[in-house]
Amino acid sequence: MSRNLDNAFWSAARKHLIRYGGAFEPAIIERAEGSFVYDADSRRILDFTSGQMSALLGHGHPRIVATVRRQVETVAHLFSGMLSRPVVELAERLAALAPGLDRALLLSTGAESNEAAIRMAKLVTGKHEIVAFSKSWHGMTGVAAAATYSAGRKGYGPAAVGSIAIPTPNSFRPRFKKADGSLDWAAELDDAFALVDSQSTGSLAAFIAEPILSSGGMLELPPGYLAALKQKCRERSMLLILDEAQTGVGRTGDMFAFQRDGITPDILTLSKTIGAGLPLAAVMTTAEIEETAHERGFLFYTTHVSDPLPAAVGLTVLDVVEEEHLVERARHLGDKLFDGLSGLKQRYECIGDVRGRGLMLGVEIVKSGLGREPDHELGAKIAAEAFRRGLSMNIVKLPGMGGVFRIAPPLTISEQELDLGLRTISDAIEAVLSTGAGRVGMAAE
Repeated sequence: MSRNLDNAFWSAARKHLIRYGGAFEPAIIERAEGSFVYDADSRRILDFTSGQMSALLGHGHPRIVATVRRQVETVAHLFSGMLSRPVVELAERLAALAPGLDRALLLSTGAESNEAAIRMAKLVTGKHEIVAFSKSWHGMTGVAAAATYSAGRKGYGPAAVGSIAIPTPNSFRPRFKKADGSLDWAAELDDAFALVDSQSTGSLAAFIAEPILSSGGMLELPPGYLAALKQKCRERSMLLILDEAQTGVGRTGDMFAFQRDGITPDILTLSKTIGAGLPLAAVMTTAEIEETAHERGFLFYTTHVSDPLPAAVGLTVLDVVEEEHLVERARHLGDKLFDGLSGLKQRYECIGDVRGRGLMLGVEIVKSGLGREPDHELGAKIAAEAFRRGLSMNIVKLPGMGGVFRIAPPLTISEQELDLGLRTISDAIEAVLSTGAGRVGMAAE
């Protein structure tokens, strides 16, 4: 009998854990190494989503392990008013990577960094309205949750006053179309801000956006969109906050995703990738904004602000990314993975779209027919079959999004491991379709 069927383990889990999302995976994970996690049967499972989109360098990277051991023996945590060398060094390194964003605040989680960014934007502008995308995910706390529209809004009472959403541009399902049927994002953005202006009470503080909306279905903002969005903000004296929790630190083939578009946000938030699986987040902004915030009494005093242990880990992450040329590697392997997934799209009619950048790609599962409607059921079955075959892929199960696989393997993954993942996806689709689980057949070759 499989050790994953440990009745005592699952009974204790059911009895004592608060469930915080969907169902747990049907395996007990005992350890992780490189691009794989290993269950109670010592079966290896290829991790195509880097843990919770965070293990940028894979699991148990020896440099990270060595840093944790060294730093925890030196100093791991301090009174929040004390500074250590890793904190100042990491702030300096980050500033060099994002010219113009010269000041940094080091925190623990993505939601926390977005809380701080929005709090700062409100204080600096003296206004309170926050605009976000309709498919956004910025966290599960306070104003971060108020700016999250992809899920979790019902049943919790009023969101923060001044929360406004605009439609998310979707090239696969465009709302505004050009004559050739492609997305007319400029017209959509104009329309969206006309709606913002009609709802605003004259207190627009900031727009917060993900360059690629991950939980929203791996929806990438088209080239040119961020520059136009920043201009819309400038016209209204709003700040632009970019949430690069998942896209930052090389994931998309640039150090930060916004760099492709030749703009710099007013405030940048980082998490997930900067800690490579450990709890580290950052808020970055201009010297001018930080000075104004400080003069007005900016307060974000938390237990783990400026902790030396995660800061030391962040420095090691940046070292490894630079020394192993992982930004360029993400671009190269991302092209290979995109081509492989696009080949599967040509073979299987149930793959409606492949999208994204670098090693952050989405694969949308759809029903057959002209409507190409999302197929939640088929996507879930493919995910389950892939997991059974030794591949973990995170699938967006939010209403209205359909089965969108979020594929974001570690930047250290090998080409052979990428090929293994592609074969497993293909085998899983074949197996599910052959059982008649879906109504989708093979596309014409």
